[in-house]
Amino acid sequence: MTAADYRPDKQVVSAGMTFLLAAACGLISANIYYAQPLAGPISATLGLSPQAAGLVVTLTQIGYGAGLLLIVPLGDLIENRKLILIMIGVAALGLLGAALSTHATPYLIASLLIGLGSVSVQVLVPYAAHLAPEAVRGRVVGNVMSGLMLGIMLARPVSSFIAELSSWHIVFFTAAGTMILLASFLGRALPPRTPTSSLHYSELLASMVRLAMTTPVLQRRALYQACLFAAFSLFWTTTPLLLSGPQFRMSQGEIALFALAGVAGAVAAPVAGRIADRGWILLATVFAMLSVAGSFLLTHIAPVGSTLSLGLLVIAAILLDFGVSANMTLGQRAIFALGAEFRSRLNGLYMATFFVGGAAGSAVGGWAYARGGWTFTSWIGFALPVVALLYSLSERAANEPVQRL
Repeated sequence: MTAADYRPDKQVVSAGMTFLLAAACGLISANIYYAQPLAGPISATLGLSPQAAGLVVTLTQIGYGAGLLLIVPLGDLIENRKLILIMIGVAALGLLGAALSTHATPYLIASLLIGLGSVSVQVLVPYAAHLAPEAVRGRVVGNVMSGLMLGIMLARPVSSFIAELSSWHIVFFTAAGTMILLASFLGRALPPRTPTSSLHYSELLASMVRLAMTTPVLQRRALYQACLFAAFSLFWTTTPLLLSGPQFRMSQGEIALFALAGVAGAVAAPVAGRIADRGWILLATVFAMLSVAGSFLLTHIAPVGSTLSLGLLVIAAILLDFGVSANMTLGQRAIFALGAEFRSRLNGLYMATFFVGGAAGSAVGGWAYARGGWTFTSWIGFALPVVALLYSLSERAANEPVQRL
């Protein structure tokens, strides 16, 4: 399907367009995570001290967080296809800069650009919601989100395998080339979508504060997902430490294979989207939270280090990713129903909130594992979705109105 083939009166999103949007979301979101398993070799090549090695990942996260608040809202102001292509270009520039870097400063600048440019994925998701009619919006958003989750889950093992066969520079060269090809496909295929808002940029940013303060659905769904994504980040930050430790003694390649298990959880996104279209958002939300909480309980059934405990960790990874992926889609379906004119701003606020939750989960996970090993860490991971579940019991309405701006 090309942009010329699209007509708004059709009120349909073709399977080809949905697949393209899902693939684009997966390829773009992967940019943020390629460096995580490579922080050691990258920092060694660049001459960074062990204490500063975390900057390899942190600068990308800072760029992404800034983009969520400063760039994504422009989807309510600027023609969407143009904005998407510009930001993919920024990501490609950052990836190429990282690939060519031999010193710390150029790499860290490039890392910031990678995160900033990769927020184009969060312009694509509400864009997909705009293309879809109300009756199937959840299904379309769920299918697109499955691509995003696959990108997040596959990025780390893929970058580990490529670096093991060649070098970390090749990981970024490959990603840069992928972004250039993707931009050429999207430029031809995406129909234009011009927002009707007449706000100035400063007014747009000010309106986000009002949206955050006056939109109960956004507040609730963002907090739910912040708790679940914190548990997700805690799990995936500490399980590599557990698996490489004395109980399991797994190699980097074996840990990468373990990470692939979580990919199965991405099937939750399209399922959750279809459930949301039927109006069962609250029931599905509770199930997603129970899935995440249950995943941590599973890891306590067998002694750590046993064959059974490894199998249970694999099941826990699938169940965890299933719950987090489902809840993310349910949340976006709920906030996208509030109004087309501020979908990008709502999405930026939603994503920024739970992104902070994920960063906090990683930090707490590292601290908890150092203090009390997997037992202490996993109980914290269990508590996070339980907090969200208790809060969800107070939910009165699934479709509270948003204040008109």
